[in-house]
Amino acid sequence: MSLPVHLVESLDGAAPGTLVEVSGDEAHHAVAVRRLREGERVVLTDGRGTCATGSVASTGKRVFAVTVEDVSHDERPEPAITVVQALPKGERGELAVEVLTEVGVDRIVPWAASRSVAVWKGERATKSHAKWQATAREAAKQSRRSWLPTVAPLATTADLAALVTEADLALVLHEDATLPLGALEVPEAGRIVLVVGPEGGISPDELAVLADAGAHVVRLGAEVLRTSTAGVVAVAAVLARTNRWA
Repeated sequence: MSLPVHLVESLDGAAPGTLVEVSGDEAHHAVAVRRLREGERVVLTDGRGTCATGSVASTGKRVFAVTVEDVSHDERPEPAITVVQALPKGERGELAVEVLTEVGVDRIVPWAASRSVAVWKGERATKSHAKWQATAREAAKQSRRSWLPTVAPLATTADLAALVTEADLALVLHEDATLPLGALEVPEAGRIVLVVGPEGGISPDELAVLADAGAHVVRLGAEVLRTSTAGVVAVAAVLARTNRWA
C-alpha cells in the first residue's frame, strides 16, 4: 500500500534522524480528518523535488511531527509541459486541472478566451483561481508528485502569444486542423506549450495570433473532445514520445 503524501513548506535541513513538523490546514486534515496516528509512516514533500519518508512521532490539534528516515530529491522532469486551459463552464475547470496534474503537467494557465462561457472577474476570479490551486495541490498529493504544478494567473490572448514565442514547441488543438499532432517532432528537453480552447472553440482571430507567434495548429483525431478532457489526452500523446514516459 502506498504511503500517504503531505505537502510542507520546506524540507531544508531534513536528514535521517531529524524531526520535521507539519502544521496548519495540512496537519489539521491529516490528524482530524484522516485520523493520522503516531507510528504511521508517511511521505513529506516540499513540492520542489525533495521528499522525506518517516514515521509520525507525535500529533496535535493542528500539528504533527515526523521522524525522518530517508530523504531523496528528483530533478525537475524534462521537457516541461505547460497547458493553457480556456475557462470551461461549471466544475469542468477543476476536473481539467485534476487530470492534468495527475498526468504530469508542470504549469496550468487559465485563459479568458473570447468564446469562454465562464468569466473570471473580481471576487469570483480570486475564488476560482484558488479552487484551481487547491485542486492541483490535492491531485499532486494523490498522484504522489514530488514537483507541484503551478497554476498561473488568468491570461489573455496577448499573454499566450508571449508564451508561445518562448516555447520550444507550441501546439494549439483545433478540430479543423489538417496537421496531426503525431506528425511533429517532440523535443526531449525545454518547454512545450499546449493550448486547449473553450467549448465554443478558438476564434479565427485568436488562432491567427497564436499561429503568428509560432504555434502549430494540430488535431488529435476524428473525434471532438470536451475542453476538460482534450488537454490530458494531448499531453499523454506528447509524453508518450518523450523520455518522461520511456
